[in-house]
Amino acid sequence: MFNNVGMLDRLIRFSLAGVLLYLGFGVYGGSALGIGLGILSIIPALTALIGTCPLYSWLGINTKTQHPQKY
Repeated sequence: MFNNVGMLDRLIRFSLAGVLLYLGFGVYGGSALGIGLGILSIIPALTALIGTCPLYSWLGINTKTQHPQKY
């Protein structure tokens, strides 16, 4: 699998997942919106953990810095 998510992008995704979890279970806890936000938080968390975003692959985006090859 090709990693296309850089370190800063991962941090932003983890932060977004945290905010969605907080909103889902803290602010809107027990409602359908809260459950939906909690489930939706799984997507940025998984893409940050794995380091691959399928949407980025489809669009040809790569935020991971490429280090020069040493010979």
